[in-house]
Amino acid sequence: MMLLQRKLARDLRRLWSQVLTIGLVVASAVGALLTTQACVHSLQAARDRFYAQAHMADVFASVRRAPRSALPSFENLPGVAQVQATVERPARLLLPGQVDPVMGHLVGVDAARPLSLNQPVLRQADGSTRPAVWPGAQRSDGVMPAWISEGFAQARGLKVGQQLQVLMNGRLRTVEVVGLALSPDAVFVGAMGMPDPRGYGILWVDEQALAAAWDLQGAFTRLALRLAPGARPDEVQAALQDLLPRWGGRDAVPRRLQGSHQMLENEIQEQGLLGTVLPLVFTAVSIFLLHVVMMRLVATQREQMACLKALGFSNLRLAVHLLQLVLVIAAVGWIVGGALGWWAGQWLMGLYAEFFRFPDLPLVVPAAVWGQSVLLAGSTAVLGAAQALLGILRESPAQAMQPPAPPRFRSAPWEAALERALRLSLVLRMILRQVRRRPWRSLFSVLGMASALALVVMGNFFRDAIEHIVSRQFDTIWRGQVQVMTIEAVQADALRELSRLPGVVAVEGSRSVAATLVQGHRSQRVQLRGLDPQAQQQRLVDLHGRVVPLQEDGVVLTDRLAAHLGVAVGDELMVRLVEGPRPVVALRVSGVVSETMGLNATTTLRTLNRLLQEGDRITGLSLLVHDQALDSVLRSITLMPRVGGAFSKAHLLRNMQAITARNIRIMSGIMTGFALVVALGVVYNDARIAWSERKGELASLRVLGLTRAEVAQLMVGEQLVLVVLALPLGMALGWLLVWGLSVGLRSDQFQFPVVVLPRTYALGALSLLGASFASSVVMWRRVQGLDLVAALKTRE
Repeated sequence: MMLLQRKLARDLRRLWSQVLTIGLVVASAVGALLTTQACVHSLQAARDRFYAQAHMADVFASVRRAPRSALPSFENLPGVAQVQATVERPARLLLPGQVDPVMGHLVGVDAARPLSLNQPVLRQADGSTRPAVWPGAQRSDGVMPAWISEGFAQARGLKVGQQLQVLMNGRLRTVEVVGLALSPDAVFVGAMGMPDPRGYGILWVDEQALAAAWDLQGAFTRLALRLAPGARPDEVQAALQDLLPRWGGRDAVPRRLQGSHQMLENEIQEQGLLGTVLPLVFTAVSIFLLHVVMMRLVATQREQMACLKALGFSNLRLAVHLLQLVLVIAAVGWIVGGALGWWAGQWLMGLYAEFFRFPDLPLVVPAAVWGQSVLLAGSTAVLGAAQALLGILRESPAQAMQPPAPPRFRSAPWEAALERALRLSLVLRMILRQVRRRPWRSLFSVLGMASALALVVMGNFFRDAIEHIVSRQFDTIWRGQVQVMTIEAVQADALRELSRLPGVVAVEGSRSVAATLVQGHRSQRVQLRGLDPQAQQQRLVDLHGRVVPLQEDGVVLTDRLAAHLGVAVGDELMVRLVEGPRPVVALRVSGVVSETMGLNATTTLRTLNRLLQEGDRITGLSLLVHDQALDSVLRSITLMPRVGGAFSKAHLLRNMQAITARNIRIMSGIMTGFALVVALGVVYNDARIAWSERKGELASLRVLGLTRAEVAQLMVGEQLVLVVLALPLGMALGWLLVWGLSVGLRSDQFQFPVVVLPRTYALGALSLLGASFASSVVMWRRVQGLDLVAALKTRE
């Protein structure tokens, strides 16, 4: 056995570069598994810990104004264990030197009734947190103490002790920051599914002062409910819906549909899918590469193995010997992959800390995930070497000690004609014949390289998709520079009011209301949008950039919503609106559209207002503004009392570029880095094994008169031909991987378009060519240092 151990040590010294590169390929699979699974477990642990600590509510609802005497009506609902009523109102925050509208949300905190649900926690100077009780009463000079959301404060550079102006109900109030707070119902803050901590801040202030500012003494506007064990949120929601209209309430939302929670769950779901798909893809490539390498490695040691069998070593001992070699490769991959996965996970936790605001977000890698990584590395090695090991067991010593029969080769008539027509050189003819005479070996090499290129394409998928979505949303769908949302539905006269502002070229209105679409036993709660069919600034556009027409008394559904309800164009469905007289009406499905965002339903503005029986009213406005007048228009909008929210397209785009696009680039860079490691491992090992197999042949060619340069050209040229053949196949495989990933990540809330930009294909091609160039340099140097006597002696 010591003999085999010494042989193993010699093989590891001789093959160290191959062991390292194949180990790096295995490390990519291990690293991808640890990174994605660590993100899933870390986010889940932080979510569960924060929700339990701060008592996250189960159901949320808003009313226009309800007296506190109405609370027993909600507390007595079946399944409700606790009800919290608060005063909450939208506001605009005025920051020195800032032109873009900054939206705020004010939450009242009563000293006599501390928040028991959705409790904010305060960040201490040392980074720890403590429960928040009461920010303090309004001071005699009119200044209101406030806690402010930590993400907004950090994005805007606000510190404890600073003051800012807040527009409350048309009047400016001064607020002083007395603490930075985090809340479980605002872990994620943003617009369009993108984080926007700069544009939206939450302030917790004294409830009496807030109620006085809005004439809401003795009343509340917001409800948070905790359910009893075993209660069903949907049933409580339905019962709550019947009570809300009495006080101007619109909709009740269970936790699973609450905006912040929904974004967090979507991210966890996506990472969970990536944690399954990416390791499987990397593992498949690793197994394939190990299979090719071990088959060819065993072929180069065929006579050695036969001699060892003849000397009395059993098949089992030899199989264990080779298995030890692949397990060393697996161990290298697991160690390197574990380190890479831990580092990448720590980095991603830092990025997630900007997206999702938790008191703490440590990296959590359960023992089970470490166990999965060990199993992944080990199974990759064993499966990759399985056929080579079986080959050793099947072959007898006498047969193995004979040199392998030379491959049969016959020049095809078309080949000779092609060589004469193209006047190919001797070296180039030898390269093409070498590729053709071993078709299976060439095919496996091409498949390995194509797989590496496909992984690079897949690694850049998210960056390409996000850039496509941003371009489509901002250039094709939202064509106005400013989007305005009103606190409540207003008369369309607001269009004329805004159109009179200097610099405003055009104004278009829209409306959005909550509704339940019903088809048979199926139903779905959605936001029903009403748009002007002739609108130019707010249009319904599908994934392919085509404008979808709207028809009166018809509704256009997204394809996922239509599939969920089981309807097609021409079918009728029932629509239950939750505003106005809450009518139940029938609408015909006039179209089905593929969109990026959510389960959406769209009709004409006139149809929606007719159903609500409220005249010509709107809740959103889109403004086309001269660039020179944009700042003055934004200042004017900020001071309008009926405006509940507004943002400029340029502001939102800047925030997305600063945070979302940057983080997507980093995440794509990590996946691309893993893919580049695979590319280098595939190409280098193919070249290295080809050198081991053909070293004797190349020495013979040198003896027959070929120069070092010509011999090197044979090695480099053969690899280059294989790389060129792999490029189109790898691009096609990359597109298929992107398509599969897009289908797997599709959810009710979001759909990634299948987009691969030309630069991604170029990056994949350059990575493969770069790996080929690096391997060619190594092979060139080996040819220059080739010892003819030793090589020919080895061959004998």
